[in-house]
Amino acid sequence: MTELDVAALQRRLADFATARDWQRYHTPKNLVAALSVEASELMEIFQWLTPEESARVMEEAETAHRVTDEVADVLAYLLQLCEVLGIDPLAALDAKIDRNERRFPRHMP
Repeated sequence: MTELDVAALQRRLADFATARDWQRYHTPKNLVAALSVEASELMEIFQWLTPEESARVMEEAETAHRVTDEVADVLAYLLQLCEVLGIDPLAALDAKIDRNERRFPRHMP
């Protein structure tokens, strides 16, 4: 895999789970719960930071590594959930942006 794409990452995640006989645990309910836990772990890094400190979170190597790892965990569970439910995450996001553009039109001065 030379270029990262969503489908290839989803296949790698599925292969990883299958090789460990974990796919039976990857129900929508369990994946949503795991996604919530990982999102909370990401939030925990920022919990007591000021807005200014949070803007500089990637400047310190150890914290940047933690943030990057938690973002990866959140994305992994989200991609696995999409795979199990048959959701194309990029198409879903594209459609959501379209709806938001209609819902919140640009204000002209």
